[in-house]
Amino acid sequence: MRAGERRRPRRGLVLGGGGVLGAAWMVGALRALEEELGQDAREFDSYVGTSAGSIIAALLGCGVPASDLLAHQLDGHLDAGPLAGYQFDYERDTGGGRPHRPRIAVGSREMLRANLHHLWDLPPTTVLAALLPEGRGSIEAVGSMVGWVRQEGWTDHPRVCVVALDYETGARVPFGRPEAPAVDLPSAVMASCAIPGWYQPIRIGAHRYVDGGAWSSTNLDLMVGEELDEVYVLAPTVSFVRDAPRQWRTRMERQWRNRVTLRCLRELTRVHHDGAEVTVLGPGEEDLRAIGANLMDVSRRPLVVATSLRTSAEALRDPAPLPDHRTFEDVG
Repeated sequence: MRAGERRRPRRGLVLGGGGVLGAAWMVGALRALEEELGQDAREFDSYVGTSAGSIIAALLGCGVPASDLLAHQLDGHLDAGPLAGYQFDYERDTGGGRPHRPRIAVGSREMLRANLHHLWDLPPTTVLAALLPEGRGSIEAVGSMVGWVRQEGWTDHPRVCVVALDYETGARVPFGRPEAPAVDLPSAVMASCAIPGWYQPIRIGAHRYVDGGAWSSTNLDLMVGEELDEVYVLAPTVSFVRDAPRQWRTRMERQWRNRVTLRCLRELTRVHHDGAEVTVLGPGEEDLRAIGANLMDVSRRPLVVATSLRTSAEALRDPAPLPDHRTFEDVG
């Protein structure tokens, strides 16, 4: 670095879970973030992707630009770039807006037995994932899309982490990190996206894996130790909207979002103490109306993308201070 030059801040990008509509919202938010920072989304120093976010992180790590992700969301196919020629039908290939009838059995007796004496140490969502019946839906189309750009090995980018949950032990597994089992990229992404009770678990070696969101919707704390100056979090299931909806389904959805947001804020505290400034972007009031109560409702996808492109840009231009997790817990 020459004298007088400022070092570019080391930046991390966290892409959270959120189903089909969460992915649509994140693509819009990602384009807005690029414009706000003046930085290509492929040039972050470290990535953590969970569930829907794992798809985006993997594709960015393989050189797919955010502009192509946006075009793919809108059209389902591309004529140029790494995804050129791959046809993805969002209605068919995501399995639809409702799960198949699951198997009539506890999903992971193995996890419950392995953690029998300390279940309270696991996140409640992890225990729930073990109790839910094993899903019957297939996530193979998502693996095929990732495999279109990378059939073997990992991403070109050296710091892409894809988070899944070991369905046998209940351990969080950050695929792409040295401590995780070696695996090809499509399998890791399918594992990260295998929603318990909805999709079939993904077998890798001797273990089954499910959605990393069963541990945390963002897994933001995995940015600790990455030596970053700034971390940006795109979190479709996090929201700081404080409203009082009348419909019971929407009330339940807001309560769930409150729990997810509280966990994200707790993880944020660890990353902040590690030395990084953290910016969290989640859906606002207009986004929540566009998304609705079902994150797998593909019919809402174009509206969600269009809304996020605008609202995310507005939020990034005029960011509000994040609440302390203790304050949020008091009002949640």
